Amino acid sequence: MRFNLVLFIGLVMLSCQKPSESALKPKDDSTSISWLALGDSYTIGQGVNASERFPAQTLDLLKLRSIKTAQLTYIATTGWTSGDLEKSISQQNLAYYDFVTVLIGVNDQFQGIDTSTYSKNFKSILNRAIQATRGESQHVLVMSIPDYSLTPEGKKLDTTKIKREIDLFNALNKKVAKDFKCQYLDITVLGREAKSNPSWIAKDGLHPSALAYKKWAEQIGLLVVR
Repeated sequence: MRFNLVLFIGLVMLSCQKPSESALKPKDDSTSISWLALGDSYTIGQGVNASERFPAQTLDLLKLRSIKTAQLTYIATTGWTSGDLEKSISQQNLAYYDFVTVLIGVNDQFQGIDTSTYSKNFKSILNRAIQATRGESQHVLVMSIPDYSLTPEGKKLDTTKIKREIDLFNALNKKVAKDFKCQYLDITVLGREAKSNPSWIAKDGLHPSALAYKKWAEQIGLLVVR
């Protein structure tokens, strides 16, 4: 089994950096993958059922290609900042996983945490994530922070400030991912493409819906090419 990064944005194909040949490549004789999902409310799926979270939906798509799930582990909590996630994983003896996703930072932006603190925490998180893949940095996928200024609840706030700061945090986590030789997936642009589509928003008016997570899952699912 080999993995390649292919970004599918709605109905529009966007250009992206070509991944290395070793991207997210498990053992050749493997027919299943283990996945560690690190993050906050976006990873734990605030506002949707557990089966509708993007990791769960991705694994359902992979089953259609006879790729089984060995293990799916979440270390994610609504409201967590990068500091909260870093503290949690630093206190644990993480098992080894074929694949790790990292999506963290929206609460740093919301709480006004400075980018230098975020950068320090994020680097520590990626170090731990890479260790959890036995040093295979290409097995770690960093996901960009969604732009919640497009949601009904977000529109009640300073949307210009939110968008500007989300872009700043994403530029930072993208650079760190590149420096650590991890893969990077821009899901922010996906949400912005669907900004006028209310079906992409959960009932709480803030988080992505199951449909939105399905689109994320389709992108991640395309990582796996047998």
